[in-house]
Amino acid sequence: MSANRMPRNTKQTIPFAQQQLLEAIAQIKEGSSREDVLPKLEAVMTQLQTLVTHDHLTGALNRNTLIERLDAELQRSQRTGHTFTVAIIGVDRLPEIMEKHGQDVTKRILQVLTHEALQVLRSLDSFGRIGATEFAIVMPTTWLDQSVKAMARLKQKMGEFDWAELAPELEISFCTGLTANSPGDSAEKVLARADQALRQARLQGVNSVFQVEADLPDYKPD
Repeated sequence: MSANRMPRNTKQTIPFAQQQLLEAIAQIKEGSSREDVLPKLEAVMTQLQTLVTHDHLTGALNRNTLIERLDAELQRSQRTGHTFTVAIIGVDRLPEIMEKHGQDVTKRILQVLTHEALQVLRSLDSFGRIGATEFAIVMPTTWLDQSVKAMARLKQKMGEFDWAELAPELEISFCTGLTANSPGDSAEKVLARADQALRQARLQGVNSVFQVEADLPDYKPD
């Protein structure tokens, strides 16, 4: 399983982790052996780490973790000179969908999008939820033209899903804003450019893709 994905099961909840921890503490008080208690404590720590780094609704990385991945990629790019790209995607007409079909269907759309993205993206890519209806993707060692192809594969994957299972006549698409890293970038600058690109894509219409590149530094002749 990709490190970007939180297992979707009923045990990945804070109350369950708390219960497991209380049981382990009770075992210690009762004098249970180290071999009996340690596996449960390790399992609880793994669950808590997952809950801290992932979005509880969708299983995607949460915003803080995605930004940490982006910061790490910026540092790596500064050392190696490798280009990487960042995409921000937003589901088209989601407020209208929520009004028509309700909150439960809207939640399932976000969950399906996460699942499909994690099937299509590479294991080295980072996929995270950065807003109520928006996701960001960090794609290492990837040029803009390659990331356009990656988004096309995701759009195709989303188009193959039977959305009518969630609601009659439901069709889902998303807009994409793309940018590549540039010298002197910070995580905030990269995300701001990708968000600007997403806004431009939405102005073009549903299912659109738009790229924004960083401004070139001013040329000052000697």
